[in-house]
Amino acid sequence: MIAQVIAVIIFLAMFVLIITEIWERHYVTLGCALLTLIFVFGIGMHSMSAVWETLNLHSFFTPQFWYSAGESAGVSAGINWETIVFVAGMMIMVEGMARVGFFRWLCMRLAKLVRYQVIPLFITFMVLAAFLSMFIDSITVILFLAAVTVELAQLLKFNPVPIILSEIFCANLGGSATMCGDPPNIIIGTSLGYSFVDFLTNTGVIAGVSLLVIVLYFYLVLHKDLQATPVTEEMIHAFPTPTSAIVDKKGFIASCVIFLCAVVLLITHATTGLTVSTIGVFIAAVTLIAAGKHIGEVLKGVDYKTLLFFVGLFVVVGGLEQTGILNVMADFIGKISGGNFMLMIAIIILLSAVASAFVDNIPFAATMIPIINTLAATEGVPLDVLAWSLAMGTDVGGSATPIGASANVVGIATAAKEGYIIRWGKYCKVMAPATIIVVALSIISIYVRYL
Repeated sequence: MIAQVIAVIIFLAMFVLIITEIWERHYVTLGCALLTLIFVFGIGMHSMSAVWETLNLHSFFTPQFWYSAGESAGVSAGINWETIVFVAGMMIMVEGMARVGFFRWLCMRLAKLVRYQVIPLFITFMVLAAFLSMFIDSITVILFLAAVTVELAQLLKFNPVPIILSEIFCANLGGSATMCGDPPNIIIGTSLGYSFVDFLTNTGVIAGVSLLVIVLYFYLVLHKDLQATPVTEEMIHAFPTPTSAIVDKKGFIASCVIFLCAVVLLITHATTGLTVSTIGVFIAAVTLIAAGKHIGEVLKGVDYKTLLFFVGLFVVVGGLEQTGILNVMADFIGKISGGNFMLMIAIIILLSAVASAFVDNIPFAATMIPIINTLAATEGVPLDVLAWSLAMGTDVGGSATPIGASANVVGIATAAKEGYIIRWGKYCKVMAPATIIVVALSIISIYVRYL
């Protein structure tokens, strides 16, 4: 009992400290992880086996970590090293692409294709944000899209805020479509044994339908705010060319090839048997080889703090798992729903969406995975449907508020840096209704398809 109480206290303290941002979040999770190891597993449980299971270092030495041979990985206990290795590999690839100017080139190329017309640019950048976030983390996508949007706004004399808001939402929505699109999906996929194609054919379909509706929504709500100076041929010729964004031509070509390889490997990994760990290591190695003398620059740009954040997070959640708290939470949801599958789906999506609007969706997803697994086992409901419900709720819900997802914070900060302040009222007035629309579409889509 004492171990359970301590585990809950540490977990709640971690959440509060993450929200308040008193300390950087990786310090918070690592500190709480240390407290979990000492007070929960040591003093409370007197169990070295719980420590060993939670640290999960032995997973590196199992064949299933590198090659699945088609079987499901099952639920991962403790630190999900597969997630961490994959995220690290993709971070290295993205840094390599950013170094050579890939993202800025792509944005400028598309802007030129629509001849710098604001409304077509508005729609194009929404679709681009959704597409890129299917393969690249939304933070990186928004960082470059928002910067280019501000640059174009200054050239064309329009307010970039409506476009930045739509980019943020579509990036979060696009991330829900694939296994590698958003960290919660990576955790869900690696923990429960789902592939890239599994996500694409389930959450991807919901995201695709939702994107069509959301593009129309943003157009109706924001198009009046997008008045710009008429673009002349002389102005077009005076604008920076897309090729000017490329700082290393050979590196640019190599980055494009590596990115395409990553996409192919992810799409086919259920067939080839290669796990996302193997793919992450391979993509990282090839990127570093291609970087040559710039390898130090690429490695320096990797977000190591986020990787450490993951490590600490998994240990704290492991404390809840080892003490049985997550089973209690699963039983509670089962009792509320009365075993009604439809009500259970609605509870998971709504709970995930509301929670993710105010707290980091990564620890929430990591916490919920063992819960839905227990629900599937005890209530006799399909685990995959619960997983898709969790993914859509956590991925989309974060768009509702400025603090709900990291992409939101980055987009708002980029705009503010150039003097375009996006306040809570303005943000929520546009984004909260959009979030409600997609949550409703998700529930309806899951009901129609799976029930």
